[in-house]
Parts: sequence; structure tokens; C-alpha cells
Amino acid sequence: MKWWTGQYKLDDDGRPTTSKLYKSVSKNLDGIPFADEEEAFDFGLDRESDVRNRRVQRSATPINMADYCDLWLKGVSLRIQSNSVYKSRLASVIRPYWAHSSVGDITPVQYDEFKRFVQEKYSYNYARGILGTFKILMDDAVVKYKYREESPIIEQKRRGLYKKKQVRRVKRRLSTRSVHQVAHNAYRVWGFAGWAYVWTIAFTGMRPPGEMFGLQRGYASPYWPASEPDDVLREEALQRYESLHALRVQYQTYRADGQAVLAAPKYDSARTLVLPPFLHEMHQALLASHDQPWVFLSLQGKPLLSTNFAHTYWFPIRDGADERAPRPGYERWARPAVPAVKEMAGEDIYRIRHWHKAKLDEAGDIPRVAIEARMGHELPGMEGTYSEVTVAMEERIAEHLQRVWEKEVVGAGLWTPAFPICLPDGPANSTPPQFSGLPILEYE
Repeated sequence: MKWWTGQYKLDDDGRPTTSKLYKSVSKNLDGIPFADEEEAFDFGLDRESDVRNRRVQRSATPINMADYCDLWLKGVSLRIQSNSVYKSRLASVIRPYWAHSSVGDITPVQYDEFKRFVQEKYSYNYARGILGTFKILMDDAVVKYKYREESPIIEQKRRGLYKKKQVRRVKRRLSTRSVHQVAHNAYRVWGFAGWAYVWTIAFTGMRPPGEMFGLQRGYASPYWPASEPDDVLREEALQRYESLHALRVQYQTYRADGQAVLAAPKYDSARTLVLPPFLHEMHQALLASHDQPWVFLSLQGKPLLSTNFAHTYWFPIRDGADERAPRPGYERWARPAVPAVKEMAGEDIYRIRHWHKAKLDEAGDIPRVAIEARMGHELPGMEGTYSEVTVAMEERIAEHLQRVWEKEVVGAGLWTPAFPICLPDGPANSTPPQFSGLPILEYE
């Protein structure tokens, strides 16, 4: 005999079809064979009644967690970078831990053991990512794939010893002098491009590495908005930024299937950022010193995407490095000792983006909508729906940031380098390419 489980068969993409999913047995719950067809039929009616009234778990055919991880990853629609992140979390932690478990058999107690294991073994941020991915897996197992009746992740009121929930990584204080030391170290390691790279993050809040690697000449303030390819945006921007310097965050760059591509910024947060005059002048000098389409180049004059940025640039900049004496044939690799930046110990360069947000908050009179838009975020709710960033707000941002530079860097007597030498004028250098020509990765 057989009975309908209340579920439907799934196609290759994990979507339910119109074909019903049945279970079948030849014995009753006590393991005794049915006496006749009528007894078997009544047993099936009882099972279907249990399913309809939720007295038994309505589940699809049991599936192992390893197979479910493959099925789930195949069925989600993600950008390439996000897909890589989830694939890595599944392969390195979730799949090995649950390799011998069935999706439907995971209990809340077992999940708590898994949670403790992850939190004790990994950093806070990585553990949070692992547990967040596992929660998505279990939620989809309930709602989408019907492998479970409910998630094993139980949300309940606090019991036992109170422990304050950590909602974000604890930040150390980061002073302007420390940001300056990072920029000075970058100059020692990388030259003027490194100096400008650090201050660009610090005074625009652009996201490293993607948005910084992907900034092209045609979207930098010495050229934009006159160089804007979109006719409508160019006309609007020429009027709006007539008296302001601005750059356009239009793309980030990364590798997809081994090929360098341009893609929309995180959260599709393409945006225009006004610049304080000092940063505009810095970009002018940098772009005048080379003829490549990218604003920031490696030590070899190549796109930063071709480098191991963390090991070649960021770690020596942050953690310091010994002096490198000149050697025959390698004179350009010589550099003085690089001191460590104590306030940045163990930090990612992304921390400087957070410093930028704090500096905008310090002003006290810059509206929240303007700050969040500059960071590439959207305000939720009614505030986000009805608020807009005005030219007056952007003027205030540029004025405030220029004042920070003049007071906390120049006014404090901190070291600044001379601008690099411009390329000589000539037919070969008169019209450098403004855009890279990389393929643009489109999403459905």
C-alpha cells in the first residue's frame, strides 16, 4: 500500500512539480504484514490523515546533509563573489561537520553543539558567517524543500547566565595620526600611489578592494563628469557639480571564472562622491604621472587586481617591515624601514572606511541621509523613501573634509610628500585611455 506524503516531487532545480510524492510500506507500525487489501488501505488513509492534521512530519525523501549542500548551492541565485563565499563555508566547515547526518534528523541540541564548536574554533566574524549560512540552509529545508517540519535553530527567551550579545567587532580607537602613519607607510612601500590610495579611502569611504581597484580615469574627478558615458547622467552631473569636485563609483572589479571583469558595486550602490579640494589635487597629480586607465597602479605599473595586495602591500604597511638595502639590478626595490601602526594591529584596510564614517558623524550637522548615501547604504523605512541628498549637503561634506585635512594633517605639521613628476607632453601621452575596456558582468 502507499499514501501521499502531502509533498510534490522536485525537478532538477529543486522546484516542486505537479507529481505527488508517495510513501509505501508492506507492514503496519508494529512490523506485522497486512492481513488483506482493506487493512492496508485503511492504514494508508490513517497516514494521510496524520499528514493533513500535522500529527506527523510532512517531509520529502530523507537527504544527507552533504547532498543537500550541493542541491542548495545549485538552487540559489547569487553573484559570483557571494557564491564563492557560501561555497567555501559549506566545503570547509558545514559539510565536514554534518557529513554523516540527515537533514531531517538534526536536533536543536545537536545544533547547539555545532554552534559552540564554531564559536570556539573561529573568529567572531567568520563564526557569524558560518552560523548565518547554516540558518539559511535550515530555513530553506523547511520552507522550500520540505525536508523538515521546523528548523532546529530555536529562538527563545534568555535563560541562565546573562551574556551581552556581540553585534559587531570591537573597534579600537583610530586617530588621524595613525591614518597618516598608514599613508606614510604606504608611500614607503608603494610610492605616491599608495599615499593617494589610503587618503582616498579615508576621505571618500570607498570600499576596498573592489571599488578602489575598479576606479578608472574616466570616473575620477579630474575627468568626470565631462567623461561620463551616459548622456542623461552627464548632463545632470555637469549642472549639479559645476562648483564641486566629484568622482563616480560606477563599478568594482574582480575575477569571475579567472577573468577580470567590471561589476556593479556591492548592493548596486553606484554613487557620486564629492571630494575635498586637496584630494582632487592629489588625484590630478597621480593621473598626470601615468597614462593607464586605472587610477591606482601596482609597483610594476599594472592593475592592482593582478597583485597579491594583502601580502605585497597591506601587511608591510600595517605591520611594518625591515629596511631593504639597494642591490645591483634591484635598486628600485630599496626602501627604508617601515614602522608598524599599533592602532591598526590585526585590522583590515577596510577599517579606514569606518574612520571616514566617524569623521562625517563628528561634524554634527551633516544629515544622516547624506552620510549613508556616501557610504553606499540606503536608509530604511519612511526616512529613506522621502529623504534626498541635496547639493547643500554635499557642499557641507566637502567643506568639512577639507577642514579635517587642513587642521588634523597640515595644521598638525604632519609629513606630506611632493607630488610626482608629470608625464612629458607629446602625441603619445596627450589622450590617455579613460576606461579599461574590461567586460561588464551583468546580472539577471
